[in-house]
Amino acid sequence: MPDTMPHPALPRLRAGLAALLLGAALLTACASVPAPHPAPAAVAPAPAPAAWRDLIGDYAHSAQILIVREADGRLEALTGKDGAPVALDGAGAAYRSRDGRAFAFTRDADGRAQAVRVQGVEYRRVAHDTPDGGSFRIEPLHPVEELRDAALAATPPLEKGSFRAAELVELAPLDPAIRLDIRYASTNNFLGVPLYTQARAFLQRPAAQALLRAQRELAREGYGLLIHDGYRPWYVTKMFWDATPDAQKEFVADPSKGSRHNRGCAVDLTLYELASGAPIEMTGGYDEMTARSYPDYPGGTTRQRWHRDLLRRAMEAQGFTVYPTEWWHFDYVDWPQYAIGTAAFEEL
Repeated sequence: MPDTMPHPALPRLRAGLAALLLGAALLTACASVPAPHPAPAAVAPAPAPAAWRDLIGDYAHSAQILIVREADGRLEALTGKDGAPVALDGAGAAYRSRDGRAFAFTRDADGRAQAVRVQGVEYRRVAHDTPDGGSFRIEPLHPVEELRDAALAATPPLEKGSFRAAELVELAPLDPAIRLDIRYASTNNFLGVPLYTQARAFLQRPAAQALLRAQRELAREGYGLLIHDGYRPWYVTKMFWDATPDAQKEFVADPSKGSRHNRGCAVDLTLYELASGAPIEMTGGYDEMTARSYPDYPGGTTRQRWHRDLLRRAMEAQGFTVYPTEWWHFDYVDWPQYAIGTAAFEEL
């Protein structure tokens, strides 16, 4: 997918994935939270064979979607309304399914598949990849500095009721294994400019304590938590909303309601390997506004899905819930008990 605009096949990809996910509609920001996820196997699966890496991806023809993935050492295609996977055998650009269909891949000069022809029907790759270690990008609807000025001048929504006193705790000092990659303090984010003036992350104390427990459990399995964001001032949420095209607004919070990040009870994070310090590869990139961000997206590789599910299991065990459209976003159970905050990090 181009860095600046959503691929035109993305709405069809979302529609097609609905059938793939056991017939359920794809989750949206207002959808119910996915059911608790079962524990993965104790050892991470082996990486997918290198020969398949350039084939794995999502392909679209009209309203039909085809997902090519690796699953338990097999190359598979998920097609049709039932989404039943079929194993593919072959090499190079020519494969055949166990039910006799021919899959002919077209590769670019670098060897990456750009299309696949199945029984005379061509499916084009949905190019929604993000750069290695980079962030998905959009073209903001307005200049970011204009958005910032308007957001700072705006007032958060008035909330009724009583709330617990805020007690935001900084995350990095809790455990040396908790690392930070605060994308919104750099240009490596979906708007391409720094939104924070400090690379710091905070959560309300109960959520921070729960995060620490998750970190200690993951450390036993050789992993650490890499934090992308925690408490987010409300004015930044308003900037995100006002910058994002309508077609992608399911991936940002409505400032008229406030977000769980604004309440200090949401965290964006991923895993890294303690031994090497390297971030773990997941099914899609952080802040990627595509169907690969859904927690139950069935594509990618077994290893990617295994690590995504490991993170989810560890966080859910400590009272967090995965957000319906973002595998990296987790909300703590106590979030309704806290009011929306808009204080900048310097004020904390």
